[in-house]
Amino acid sequence: MAPWFSGPSPLTWPDYALLALALVLLVLLGLRFSSEQRSTRDFFLAQRRVPAWAACLSFVATEVSAVTIISVPATAYSENWEYAQFFVGSALARFALAALFIPAFYRYDCTTIYEFLGHRFGRATQVAGSVLFFVTRLLGSGVRLMAAALAVSILAGWGIIPTILLFTVVSIAYIASGGVKAVIWTNVFQAGMFILAGFAAFIFIATQIDGGLGAILSIAGDAGRLHLVNWGPAPGDPGFWARILADPNIVWLALLNGLVGSMAAFGTDHDLMQRLLTVETRQQSQRTLALTPLWSGLVLLLYLGIGAGLFTFYAQHPGLPVSRPDAIFPHFIGHVMPAILRGLMLTAIVMASIDSPLGSLSASFVTDLYRPSRHGRTERHYLWVSRLAVVGFGSILALLAYGFSFFEKILWLAFKIGGVTFGSLLGVFLLGLLTRRPANRANVVAMTLMALGNLFLLILSETKVFPLAWSWLILWGTAGTFMLAWWLGPLLDRGLAARAR
Repeated sequence: MAPWFSGPSPLTWPDYALLALALVLLVLLGLRFSSEQRSTRDFFLAQRRVPAWAACLSFVATEVSAVTIISVPATAYSENWEYAQFFVGSALARFALAALFIPAFYRYDCTTIYEFLGHRFGRATQVAGSVLFFVTRLLGSGVRLMAAALAVSILAGWGIIPTILLFTVVSIAYIASGGVKAVIWTNVFQAGMFILAGFAAFIFIATQIDGGLGAILSIAGDAGRLHLVNWGPAPGDPGFWARILADPNIVWLALLNGLVGSMAAFGTDHDLMQRLLTVETRQQSQRTLALTPLWSGLVLLLYLGIGAGLFTFYAQHPGLPVSRPDAIFPHFIGHVMPAILRGLMLTAIVMASIDSPLGSLSASFVTDLYRPSRHGRTERHYLWVSRLAVVGFGSILALLAYGFSFFEKILWLAFKIGGVTFGSLLGVFLLGLLTRRPANRANVVAMTLMALGNLFLLILSETKVFPLAWSWLILWGTAGTFMLAWWLGPLLDRGLAARAR
């Protein structure tokens, strides 16, 4: 794909008008809330005055992203529905987080969740947690941004570079001006867009298939595209352990990884948890998180259904070319959907991608790193630094997204990145929440060693030296960090008293 121009666009002026209207609305929302930003508490927490229902939709919009809209249909088109197994474990994880994590964050009135690590263990653990968050979130969000840029470049005929630049500039504009309040209310708009667009797309696909819904169930089902549960090999089967280690979709492993992985992704990643800290009370935050599986499940079902519909449509129209699985839905949108509906889907993809992590990255940088080292400055100074951090992280994110444009199978790439570091974060959070074990330097050593170990295992797996499913990385990283920090605590932090939980 050429970096600046990819060919003629199938879009018409009503499609572009709908997209332009949505982008203008995002910037206006940011400007609307800019006058309310007088301190970092305004900028990062919206004074904890966000309605619970808005925080719920904001969480769902952040969780979904363009990876869901593009890559979930691509996975259902080229593989099956086994990805839904992870969601079951993910739903269970939210109840665990509501009961265990959220009370601790509200008890300490945390602006970022890594402040909890500082209260519980010490400054070194807080900084290490924040740095791992920077690495994980920037790389993961780079994948998300690339997924959306790829889809839009196919639809609009733009190159990947101007598409990424457009997303980045709009994100910086509304987040730097309006802070987390602008982020949350734009998330509400974004969630409405991709739910509405998903319904419209599924209905349209069904009308374009000979036989409608019945044909989808028959053709996609016969081809195994609706297969939901992977029971894995029976004990004693040839290659039993090789399958267990290499296949992330085996049901019990998928459920376990959905549980542990989502505890890590939601509970130790400030980009998602930030939404839950903007409501007034702990009880409201817990209820908000407990309701998110309903909306997330609806979105997942919609886009898995779209993938099955796409498989059936292209099975009935084999002459239509598709270059790669991740291009299947954008190809259909651009070449089959009519005007307005094309614009609606394009807008949904753009809206899902523009929800970037710039606000949470800025919050962690200022709260966990900058403010403690620059005591005594005015709130105006810290607010200015917060906005400057949004610009800086936005620029880094754009560069990463371009680098990821050379990769394929975007959905699994995002999970593999999280697998390297999420276990280290979850292990140390669980040590702080479930025990009174004193540790600080021990945590930093354990987190670093397990992250580097997981990176080494991922490289071995990707180069086929040692077949290992990415889903093992979070499980191994969590258990290893917890046990290593527990064991090293008395050795490296001798004399350190356990802090209040």
